[in-house]
Order: sequence, then C-alpha cells, then structure tokens
Amino acid sequence: MDLTGQRVVLMGGTSGIGLATARAVSAQGAQAVVVSSRQSSVDRALGELPQEAEGHVADFADTGRIGELFASLGDFDHLVYTAGEPLALMPLETLDIGAARSFFDVRFFSALDAVRAAAPRLRDGGSVTLTTGTAKDRPGPGWAVAAGICGAVEALTKALAVELAPVRVNAVAPGVVRSPLWSGMSEADRDAMYANIGASLPVRRVGEVEDIAQAYLYLISQPYTTGSIITIDGGTVLV
Repeated sequence: MDLTGQRVVLMGGTSGIGLATARAVSAQGAQAVVVSSRQSSVDRALGELPQEAEGHVADFADTGRIGELFASLGDFDHLVYTAGEPLALMPLETLDIGAARSFFDVRFFSALDAVRAAAPRLRDGGSVTLTTGTAKDRPGPGWAVAAGICGAVEALTKALAVELAPVRVNAVAPGVVRSPLWSGMSEADRDAMYANIGASLPVRRVGEVEDIAQAYLYLISQPYTTGSIITIDGGTVLV
C-alpha cells in the first residue's frame, strides 16, 4: 500500500474515523490534506499528523467555498468524505423534517458537492471514498431517516462509479465505532452503549477508528475495486 508522492484530501479528516484515516495514509507515504468546518479542529489534527500534512477550513454547506477550496488545492489523487454527525432516532409521529433535511445535507448533498468540485482535480488512477452505514441493512423503529441516508449514499456511490470512470468510487459502511461522534453522550452512557453493543456482536467489541481506517486505506490503494461498499461492523448485520 505504498502511497508515496500521492495527496489524499479528507473532508471531515480532523477527528474520529477521518483523522485515523489521515494517519493511516500518512504512514503509507501520502500527504494528508484535512478539511473541517472549524479552525480549532484543523489545528488539533495537524498537531497529530506529519509536518507535510495540510489543513483547511470550509463550510461544507457553502458550495461556493467548496469550489474555491478545490480550485486552490490543485491536482490530487484521492478524496475521502467522512463528515457527519450521529444520526438521531426520528419516529414518524415526532418527525422533524427540518432536522431530517439537515442530516441529508451533511451526509449526502455535501458529499455530492465535494465530489463535483473535486472530480476535475483528481489525477489518473484516483479514487473517491464515501461513508455510509449499516442502518439500511438493520433498521428499527425510528430509523427511517438514517436508513434512507445510508441507502442514498450507497446508490450515489454506484452511480458515481459509472459516471466518473475510470476514477474509482467506493464507500465504507462502519458499524458502531468508539469515536468522538458520540461525545454528546455522558461518559457513563457512552461506555454502557459500547459495552452492550459490543457484547451482542460476534467479535465481542465495538469498532475502533483504526479498524475502520484500514477499509479506507484498502479502497484508496486497490486499483480494481469500484462501485463497492465495504461493511466493517463486527458482524452487526448478522445478529
């Protein structure tokens, strides 16, 4: 997986799975370019990455700013999109359509906009890796929005793989991962969630961000994979 001389742009690459992926590609010789909506997050991430890493701030919902960002970056090899927030349960009887749209904006439309702006800058042999999830495979009550987003991103991945060929387009579908995504919960509730979910899985634990980063690294470096969704969930969809 030698990525020496390659540039990887990671939207949402300043924490959690995104930052773990930035570390993983850096370890293989690539230059990581991390993008976040907050300068403090960029600064913190750059403190953990090699000196040659770059960091940029952009409002992912601002299509003009996203266009400017990619125009300023110049040519690069791979785009990774991991930006997102926890997908809250939304039962139909209390559904907030505005909140539902905001989830789609971050996880679907901003991802699509990033690909639109990045596509002309991707070098030969380049790739795009998006992020979906397992909610579409094992939905429960209240998961209509989350399952819809995950299904939409999977369909988007396959459509873009055809439209952008020979650029490869794939996606990773993580299960529950120990990451800052759950920082809004109390430590006790978070630990209980990890323990309860982990005990129910065939692997007997929840994922770590480093586990998931390996899937992104594989899709970046595997030259014969496109239109694929890799599920890294510890067996969530089996039980």
